[in-house]
Amino acid sequence: MFPPSRGRHSASSGRQPVRGEGSGAVETVQRRPGEGPKGGLTQKLTRRQDVSGAAPPGSGLRRTMGMWQLTLLSVGATLGTGIFVVLGEAVPEAGPAIIVSFVLAGVTALFSALSYAELAGMIPRSGSSYSYAYATLGELVAWVCGWCLILEYGVSVAAVAVGWGQYVNELLDLVLGVTLPDTLSAPPGAGGVLNIPAAVIVLLSMVVLLRGAKESALANVVMVGVKVAALVMFCAVAFTAFRAGNFQPLFPLGAAGMSAGAASLFFSYIGFDAASTAGEEAKNPQRDLPRAIILSLVLVTLLYVLVAVAALGAMPWRDFEGTEATLSQVLVQAVGGGSLWPILLSIGAVVATTSVVLTVQYGQIRILFAMSRDGLVPPVFSRVHRKSGVPRANTVIVSSFIAVLAALVPLGSLADATSIGTLFAFALVNVAVILLRRRSPDAPRSFRVPLSPLVPVLGVICCVYMLFSLGTDTWITFGVWMAVGLAVYWLYGMKHSALGAPKEEQS
Repeated sequence: MFPPSRGRHSASSGRQPVRGEGSGAVETVQRRPGEGPKGGLTQKLTRRQDVSGAAPPGSGLRRTMGMWQLTLLSVGATLGTGIFVVLGEAVPEAGPAIIVSFVLAGVTALFSALSYAELAGMIPRSGSSYSYAYATLGELVAWVCGWCLILEYGVSVAAVAVGWGQYVNELLDLVLGVTLPDTLSAPPGAGGVLNIPAAVIVLLSMVVLLRGAKESALANVVMVGVKVAALVMFCAVAFTAFRAGNFQPLFPLGAAGMSAGAASLFFSYIGFDAASTAGEEAKNPQRDLPRAIILSLVLVTLLYVLVAVAALGAMPWRDFEGTEATLSQVLVQAVGGGSLWPILLSIGAVVATTSVVLTVQYGQIRILFAMSRDGLVPPVFSRVHRKSGVPRANTVIVSSFIAVLAALVPLGSLADATSIGTLFAFALVNVAVILLRRRSPDAPRSFRVPLSPLVPVLGVICCVYMLFSLGTDTWITFGVWMAVGLAVYWLYGMKHSALGAPKEEQS
């Protein structure tokens, strides 16, 4: 659709030279002389950013994160409620084959992770797949992608915050034998008035994020260490009650059961792309972002499989049906009813969900920062505090909105909307890799997806397959959300886009 332009052009050619042309830089669509910011509708919808690999000057964000901090940022966003909650729901679908299901879901995520890694090295900006879509697929698709990410990140933070409140109640019950009343720990429509714990954890994360990216990354490193230690402790205790016979037969529900388990578990991997939202706060983004994305996915997959083997070895798979706080129940069965290990695991679960809230909230703020800087949402979201290097107003507005959502809305099936937004964004990233390989084959790449275009195509197919496995209610929610998003773009984003401004304003 947008073939690369090469060679020198005279003034009579009707096209201005593209910045970085001839050096492998990703090109942008330029306006023809005389078109100005009021070009045709098609031109507005398909205009693309000129991304040469460097962040825009004067962004205000500070480069403070190394490779391990970026890796743990993604681990922090991924490793949380998935392994602590979804295991009890997925094991009855697959039986002992859930171990293979974890690997299958991890491989499916890997297809998209490889594409993220290539684009993160080429386009190291805040904004994740939104920025990648803007450079390859045009403004309208970028807006749709960004709007999907707002849905994914915002609703998932609220959902995890609700889960955090549940873990706190479980811990209080184990330690003190008391729980918070429903009026203070559940939203209207779910037997309560306000979910205060859910709102509190979002606001506490806001306080940490306001201190700066370096401080937030340090807090995340500590919390990731705690939750990994909790899961390793779980495995050590569970393996003392290991019975090999619990894995016979390995496929009691057949290959269909294994596939169903993988579909349920895929969403435990959402979050590996968190490092890509820190493109402008990484010390060496071209080198470190691809490594962090892939390494985090490998680490999480290995830990998931290890926990699944330990859990199934300690408790027959049929006993997982209908369990809550599954890992705690496995420990109770493994150690014969002792309370110390379940208490320690519950502490790890509270820390795990805290880390997820912090890192996903961070990603949401950075995506809105990128969209605001591009003019698609109001400028208040891209104002960076000079002293802290943090978009303060953005942080406060986003955190306050999520806190209200978590306190008042019983998420239920609405939380499923995070999945559709995620899969849509993943599919676009795979498409972007294919387009850039054709449009800018010589552009510098610190990482290249192997076997391209086969791997990105497989990534698209997997995402589309899972998209169409989602329920009707989820698609209706997504349709309403996208209708609102398109209205916002039509009324505000298109008119205020930085690419639609006169050149003297862009400079």
